[in-house]
Amino acid sequence: MIFDLHTHHQRCGHAQGSVRDYISAALDKNLAYIGISDHTPFFAEPEDHPDPGACMAKSDFPAYIREVLALKQEFAGQIDVLLGVEADFIPDCLDLYRGILQSYPFDYIIGSVHEFAGISLYDSDYWDQLTREAKLEVKNSYYNHVAQSAAAGLYDILGHVDALNRYFPGYADLHPETAENMLKTIAEHGIAMEINSSDDLWVPDHWLLERALHYGVKVTFGSDAHEPERVGEHFSDIRKHLLDIGFREWAVFKNRERIMLPL
Repeated sequence: MIFDLHTHHQRCGHAQGSVRDYISAALDKNLAYIGISDHTPFFAEPEDHPDPGACMAKSDFPAYIREVLALKQEFAGQIDVLLGVEADFIPDCLDLYRGILQSYPFDYIIGSVHEFAGISLYDSDYWDQLTREAKLEVKNSYYNHVAQSAAAGLYDILGHVDALNRYFPGYADLHPETAENMLKTIAEHGIAMEINSSDDLWVPDHWLLERALHYGVKVTFGSDAHEPERVGEHFSDIRKHLLDIGFREWAVFKNRERIMLPL
């Protein structure tokens, strides 16, 4: 059964295509479930739309919900359209985000770390000028931040864990003990970890997934597609990869309830 729980669309300002375009692409590829999970607005900022290239406006959020719910009804019987959202993990704003997100009928919420300890996920220049010891501190800080997000009680899925592997050269060679603590926390709180295929370097990598299996972490799949044609990208290869590691099931979500599907 093919599914994809992580997609974006034009409202976020850095993706192409409408929500309907992503559903149509999913139908063309015979998906059983298609999750729409665009970035939340910056709810903590006073402006309605402080960064149009990063996420939707606060005033547009209700329209996003209405559109996905309407399309869910329109395509019922053809494909399960799931209402999701990708929310940044911002520790100081958890109560604000919790209050807003819990007022809508989401099927799932993805929690993603894009910045931690003042460091951007994409700032390879910062990483390059660090010593090995400082790089290890950064990785420890990141894993601690992800563990905090798993324990926050807000998310169903953790998005693109270890995405720094794509941007920070040599990152994958560091295996700190905090990785084990992070995975234990994820497992203890019953959060699913996404296998993200937004480029050819899937994350998490083989090593972290082996450790995740050891601790009983549940996994799911998301292409993180920003163009409709990339919906479901690498699904079959990632399925085989997980089977080779030893996983036998993965998760989808409806009404904030986890459903385990056989690989």
